[in-house]
Amino acid sequence: MSTTVRAETEPFRKPDQQIQQVIDNMEKVIVGKRSVIELCLTGLIARGHVLLEDVPGVGKTLLVRSLAKSLACQFKRIQFTPDLLPSDVTGTAIYNQRINDFEFRPGPVFTQILLADEINRTSPKTQASLLEALEEKSVTADGVTYPLPTPFFVLATQNPIEYEGTFSLPEAQLDRFLMKLSMGYPTPEEEIQVLRRGTTGATIDQLTPVASPEDILFWQHEAMSVLVDDSLYAYVVQIVNQTRHHPHVYLGVSTRGAVAMTKAVQAYALVQGRDYVIPDDVKLLSPWVLSHRIIMETDATYQNITPHNIIQDILANTPVPVLPQRR
Repeated sequence: MSTTVRAETEPFRKPDQQIQQVIDNMEKVIVGKRSVIELCLTGLIARGHVLLEDVPGVGKTLLVRSLAKSLACQFKRIQFTPDLLPSDVTGTAIYNQRINDFEFRPGPVFTQILLADEINRTSPKTQASLLEALEEKSVTADGVTYPLPTPFFVLATQNPIEYEGTFSLPEAQLDRFLMKLSMGYPTPEEEIQVLRRGTTGATIDQLTPVASPEDILFWQHEAMSVLVDDSLYAYVVQIVNQTRHHPHVYLGVSTRGAVAMTKAVQAYALVQGRDYVIPDDVKLLSPWVLSHRIIMETDATYQNITPHNIIQDILANTPVPVLPQRR
């Protein structure tokens, strides 16, 4: 008999239609990006963070603002620039004459949903100031550790076209993002709908919350109870192991990536209204969760072989497990 994340007899508290209500609410201002919205919610519920790489003007900022508004979360935005300092992100100690001592003034990272806009435009030193926040959900200043609000979710953006004046994210920081997504351009029909909504549709300021931060914490807790069959653990490990031995890959996915994959498929199953993971969840999320954790060989880059190509090739050649019949 397969072991699972929780006992079969434990009750599963399904979040009913509330997650779908959040998606529907966001779609009042975002056209044709339901799958991206679902993936962003997956990252939030999995206690991860999302890196959104796309060209300007496709709705990245609108996406995160509508997410924060729908969830009644505190929202802040950091516009990353070359002259931004680490203290501009995390906060700094200010001398307080009234108490005759220094006191810590929290930076904009102290929020529930943070938009790190154009994160690759700032220096590596400032980029590194986010590492502790992304992984530990805390900030340390002058030897004192300050916890960040809960829930804490970062959606970072970067432009894949402009490279002048940018600093590529180091692998250690890329690994801290659960998923790397792309919104893409809308279809012609969707773009017509966007134009039509520009004069008659709802605006971001008209959105009303349909959930709360407490609901998010509940979803995060429930996601940990989503059932993962042993055969799916083996499936994830097979995929990860093949990235480490692929001829076009210099450095494959780490164990952290395998753990991230498991958390992501549990959260995605919850978003889909299931209390168990299926192989299709792994197949769907693998390109988004694993691709940015792969370092390619130089010759593969010259041949225009991308990490997404590698993951799709591995998925196509890895046997899909058959789950035991659920009663």
